[in-house]
Amino acid sequence: MEIVEYKEKKQREMETILYDLIKNWEDEVVEFKEANNDYDKEKIGKYFSALSNEANLRAMQHGWLIFGVRNKNRAIIGTDYRNTEGLKTLKNEISQETSGAMGFIDIYEVYPVVDGEKKRVVMFQIPAAITAVPTAWKGQEYAREGESLKPLSQEKRERIRRQTFQDWSKQFVNGASVKHLNREAILIAREKYKEKMADEHVSAEVDSMSDEEFLEARKLMVSGKVTNAAMLLLGDEKYDYLMQNMPEASWRVYDSKEMVRDYKIFKIPFITLSDRITANIRNLTYRYMPDQMTLFPQEIRQFDPWVLRELLNNCIAHSDYSIGGRIYVNEFEDKLILTNPGTFIPESIEVILRPSYTSPFYRNQLLADAMVRFKMIDTETTGIRRVFNIQRERFFPLPDYDLSQKNKVEVTLFGREIDEKFTYLLHDNENLDLTTVYLLDQVQKGKKLSKEAMAHLRKYHLVEGRAGNLYLAAPLAKSDDEKARYIKNKGFDNKYYQDLIVDYIRQFGKASKQQIRVLLADKLPDSMTEEQKERKILYLLTQLKNKGVIVRDAESKKMTNWIIK
Repeated sequence: MEIVEYKEKKQREMETILYDLIKNWEDEVVEFKEANNDYDKEKIGKYFSALSNEANLRAMQHGWLIFGVRNKNRAIIGTDYRNTEGLKTLKNEISQETSGAMGFIDIYEVYPVVDGEKKRVVMFQIPAAITAVPTAWKGQEYAREGESLKPLSQEKRERIRRQTFQDWSKQFVNGASVKHLNREAILIAREKYKEKMADEHVSAEVDSMSDEEFLEARKLMVSGKVTNAAMLLLGDEKYDYLMQNMPEASWRVYDSKEMVRDYKIFKIPFITLSDRITANIRNLTYRYMPDQMTLFPQEIRQFDPWVLRELLNNCIAHSDYSIGGRIYVNEFEDKLILTNPGTFIPESIEVILRPSYTSPFYRNQLLADAMVRFKMIDTETTGIRRVFNIQRERFFPLPDYDLSQKNKVEVTLFGREIDEKFTYLLHDNENLDLTTVYLLDQVQKGKKLSKEAMAHLRKYHLVEGRAGNLYLAAPLAKSDDEKARYIKNKGFDNKYYQDLIVDYIRQFGKASKQQIRVLLADKLPDSMTEEQKERKILYLLTQLKNKGVIVRDAESKKMTNWIIK
């Protein structure tokens, strides 16, 4: 029922935007097209470039290309341009040819009723060109001049290129005042600020201020105007429509078959977002053996509360709200996956793990400053390092950052072990630096390492195996079971396996490849994949054949058996 209600609400919101565009927008950031059945993709790409550049030049966050509305009189006539799946394909097609692989913020199918008949309108939301970089389609930059589509002029190109970075969170929300903020959220901000400052004089001063004076002093309001940062953290949900892109977050919980069991949508104020989301997350007790010699398991919550709040609040602080999109918290049985729109400014997680690292800038500087003052995040990039260190102290896998997806940062927080050897190695080597622990974590997750990284881990005898089959070294074996597991992972030399094959053939006269697979199935290393085991068996047979020990008893490889020569 909630899904249906949400979709209906979204339809009403988009219809309102559509009618506002038809009625009020007479500049060059919206284009209406009839597009009855089809429309040239090349023209769509050119309009994408033009509307993106014009939105940038007018300090707007996006422009609109609208199908199903006649341009001359702006009458809604409807369109059959592509279906829903076709629109999804178009997203990818356009992003492949735009500069920086830019794509639509979203594509909406809206169904307004005109003269008693439901009409389909397709609304393409196009992001503004990023600061100082014009948007191009197939290498050519475009602009609007009245009703015409033209190459971007030199004057407009220079205006964009001379731009400097603008802090989204510092910009004002049109039409918003202190009355559009949530009083309870402001009260929380006051109390958190007093806790942060821990000074009686400061507390007394804060208590003497009105809400507006307090926010003006924190630079969240200026001369009665409300900033995006203030509206995001402290805004009243009833007035979120005042923001150009309404911030939202979503929590979804999945069952063992990875099907959604439940979900919730969260709106502003975001100062309480992490508390509201974590209240829904099942944080079960996890039992594990951090030490080989202990007889008693350690009991611990799957997710450290501080780590969870820090990662959630980082999503808030570093999202790119100018491109829209939601913050997502996806809950699985053994992990959480958090995503937020935007790019990862440091570009790699390894850089942040260095003790000397400081961020060159924040995407939302005012917002980040306010969140530090309200005790929501750590400052000076220490938060992520502390997250990694807490996971290390728990002997748990480190957070896994996926930065490969366009305009999205994804981080996975694990709530259980992946490889018990990782746990043992951390327990037995408490003085390992964070970078080394990070490399070990990459090995247990099957990630590829550079030659330098592998050499570093081998230097301290922390890994074994070859480059294509690297695995964590067993700690000093402290029990018979651990010794057995170590041998199973490391395996035996080739002569051992070849002797088994030859003995089998002598005993039974012949052996098919499938029989040899069965013979070696439980003797090859557990660290090998099935494909690697198959290649290993083929190598062993080839070596025995080349040595003249065994031969095939038939020409057909499918029907053949191996026999002693």
